[in-house]
Amino acid sequence: MSPDPITLEVVRCALVAYCDEMAAALRRTAYNPMIFEVQDYCVGLVDTAGELIAQNLGGLPIFLADLGVSVADGIERHGLDGFEPGDAIVMNYPYVAGQHLNNVVVYTPVFVDGRVVAFPAVRAHWVDIGGARIGFGSTATTDIYAEGLQLRSIKVLKAGRWDADVMRILEDNIRMPESSLGDLRAAIAACRLGERRMAELAARYGLDTVLACVAQMREQSERLSRDAVSRMADGEYFASSWMDNDGQDLDRPVRLDIRVEVAGEELTIDFSGIAEQVRGPLNSGRSGGVAAARVAFKALTLPSHPVDEGSFRNLHVILPEGKLLNARPPAALGQWSISLPTVVDTIVKALAPALPEQVPAGHKGDMAGFTFYGVDERTGSRFVCLNINGGGWGGRPGGDGPSACVSVCQGDVRNIPIEIQESRYPLVFTRHELRADSGGAGRHRGGLGLEIEALPQQAMFTNIANERTTCPPWGLHGGQPGATNDTVVVQPGAEPVHIKKHTGLPLAPGSAITFRTAGGGGWGDPSTRDPAAVAEDVLDGFVTPRAARDEYRVVVTAGGEVDAEATDRLRKTADVPGQ
Repeated sequence: MSPDPITLEVVRCALVAYCDEMAAALRRTAYNPMIFEVQDYCVGLVDTAGELIAQNLGGLPIFLADLGVSVADGIERHGLDGFEPGDAIVMNYPYVAGQHLNNVVVYTPVFVDGRVVAFPAVRAHWVDIGGARIGFGSTATTDIYAEGLQLRSIKVLKAGRWDADVMRILEDNIRMPESSLGDLRAAIAACRLGERRMAELAARYGLDTVLACVAQMREQSERLSRDAVSRMADGEYFASSWMDNDGQDLDRPVRLDIRVEVAGEELTIDFSGIAEQVRGPLNSGRSGGVAAARVAFKALTLPSHPVDEGSFRNLHVILPEGKLLNARPPAALGQWSISLPTVVDTIVKALAPALPEQVPAGHKGDMAGFTFYGVDERTGSRFVCLNINGGGWGGRPGGDGPSACVSVCQGDVRNIPIEIQESRYPLVFTRHELRADSGGAGRHRGGLGLEIEALPQQAMFTNIANERTTCPPWGLHGGQPGATNDTVVVQPGAEPVHIKKHTGLPLAPGSAITFRTAGGGGWGDPSTRDPAAVAEDVLDGFVTPRAARDEYRVVVTAGGEVDAEATDRLRKTADVPGQ
């Protein structure tokens, strides 16, 4: 029997609220700024078939595909009868979960009337998981064994009792066990809260009613998704892009050729044309590729609708084994996320002809961040400073692109404030500002990237992994590309050096490093942009007077006013062939 509409909506909102409450518990108890500040996590409820029931609002979109498969792996291993109240399981096996080993899934079983009915699950970024990699940006690994501990559906708590042997392995193989194991306890606490809330919901409405509501939620999501796809023009669409390299073979670009087919209410994303898996750590497991497809699909169909498994029933993904996004063991996956924003953008770009008034120009297209690490001379303790760097999004049919935002795959994550970084680590930041002229010119300008300058206060190391330096964020409909990523290092007494990729670069006291992040592409012909908007950009420091003249054909006076006559002459000259 179908639930009544009021009960259905109460249950739907309750399930999302439980995930949000679990997320709040995780943030408040985590040890690692990547969780409590950046919010590099997702929280969800998964059913006994490994399908998503609900997920927290916010978090990382790129985690849409892999909570369920991680839980399903544990169900296959242990069986539903193999779980007990008080169990807690950890999972980061990359060829199932799809991601680098630092993204650890923790989940626990919910029991109602003596049987397992669901699993609250948390995926969060641990600052360390052992292995040779430290922090973001290492391109040095060529197999998974160098990247840390692989934990495949391991019970760390059995009926409420810690497995001392497993915990000893974790403690002895992680550089900062107090942080990572603290995050483990925080994730378990969040899951315990989810257990209680699910049991309360079942007690209030009855388990059968709750499960009927979940089924109805998924059916509604599917109907809405099918309606959205049916509004797209049928056909086969294609787009291509590339990554600079895999971090090992530096002269070999990594191709991303993607085909999308719209047929009635069904949409197929075909990754058959992407590069084969690579020697460096740019690979991902299958779930990583599926997650990228889901992010693009959700953004174009139901961007504001609560997510559940029904949202994706009419999405089909073709992803052969052995490809970049579905690598075979023992491929390295440490940089798994770097290509995924570009993959999402390329899918969206392919559908631009089908949705001409919806699709924006290309955005910064990477998961840029930075890592500084070493031993803090003040305390004698190891440190790893991680942060996320924003960049520009593409101009849109209805307006300019946002500036200083994280990638489409990172959703609502945030950067760690400079004050927190300086209080915890031996670093001083002298600049964190918008990067002038980085947004691609267009009728609607691309968003701006950032310039961030850091001064190490002692000897330390950094990882640099710039990408998309040869494939800039593209413009659409006559818009110009955005600026590409750039990192400049100045060592004491030396000239500035532009570095694309370097793992473990030593930095001496007195050195400086500047991160310049990419801008978004422009949308539409720049010469059709309102001159007053160009002048405002000049006054704000977003566009220099020279770029206003050369790219927008607008002359801005020293006082910040538009010189209407000079602008009119310049734009008329630009319209004359050969001028």
